[in-house]
Amino acid sequence: MMFSGWFDLPWWGLVLIALALTHVTIAAVTIFLHRCQAHRALELHPVISHFFRFWLWLTTGMVTKEWAAIHRKHHAKCETVDDPHSPQVHGINRVLWAGVLLYVKESYKKETIERYGHGTPEDWIERNLYSRFATTGVVLLLATDMFLFGVVPGALIWATQIAWIPFWAAGVINGVGHWFGYRNFGDVPDASRNIVPWGILIGGEELHNNHHAYASSAKLSNKWYEFDIGWMYIRILEMLGLATVKKVAPKARFAEPRAVDFDTLHAVIANRYDVLSRYAKSLKQTYAHELERLRRWSPRDAEVLKSLRRALLRGQPKEHHPRVAEALDKSRALHTALAMRQELAALWERSSASKEQLLRQLQDWCRRAEASGVAPLVAFSERLRSYAIA
Repeated sequence: MMFSGWFDLPWWGLVLIALALTHVTIAAVTIFLHRCQAHRALELHPVISHFFRFWLWLTTGMVTKEWAAIHRKHHAKCETVDDPHSPQVHGINRVLWAGVLLYVKESYKKETIERYGHGTPEDWIERNLYSRFATTGVVLLLATDMFLFGVVPGALIWATQIAWIPFWAAGVINGVGHWFGYRNFGDVPDASRNIVPWGILIGGEELHNNHHAYASSAKLSNKWYEFDIGWMYIRILEMLGLATVKKVAPKARFAEPRAVDFDTLHAVIANRYDVLSRYAKSLKQTYAHELERLRRWSPRDAEVLKSLRRALLRGQPKEHHPRVAEALDKSRALHTALAMRQELAALWERSSASKEQLLRQLQDWCRRAEASGVAPLVAFSERLRSYAIA
């Protein structure tokens, strides 16, 4: 019995067991380590919290304080040379296939752990078992798997469990999640991407651009067609009284357009990525109108504008692309729309400005937008004045 294992399962049963066990580990990483510990987006009942801590010690050997610290530093230094695992810095192949080595390297930096690891568990069992004997759990797991499923099948299941997080979390999320995919929030100042809209295999972490837009949100899905299985588990725990959600990404709410006041200012800043996403659509409309106008009156200028579509819509500075300046000289509407986009984005970056100053700036922005004569910009400003507090 010891050789064949306590459970005599067919090959497909062993595969299902391995997938189920690795999925529990993924759930522990995304719910406990990521959303609860690193970002404080929710609180977990002590029983659930400790189960996840024990499971992660058993299946990964990761220390909560180290994981939270490294992840927080990733957000603070994203896509810079100080980012522990940016594929924009280290290259996609290195992060995808050796991301776990970058994690281990960063875990040895005491400054990172002390600066970013605050607020994580520091109780007796953490100090005397989970952190002190981090590798003991995975050895215990090997023995348990071999006892339950047999020597060879158990070893294979164990190897799958041990490799699962280093590849999918350290490799795919940290690598592919900053390299390939789609962006709901294109103005997030990093290279984060949503890998696929259905976050099932990696617990919802596939929706990485959504996460970087609203890092403290317990829910990673944003569009109606996106699915975050980690959020589904959190809602189940919440209904059972085992979790308390502290924050989710704001949902844009609208009322009738009104004079810009403090409520408008608060709603615009809270929904800044939604604002910029809608502005991008307005900018595309302005571009389309101007392209059609120039085709009628100056085909040569229209060709210049057409060739610079990507640079213009991305707001590439004219000093970085000389022909952008040429195109903007031919289109007052585009010049105005691009300049006002920069002004609007700068509104929530002025941390030293008072609320009164920000309110006056937003009021002035709307006044000038609606007096610009650029139809999409006028419509956008009216929409901006209808943002409401949730």
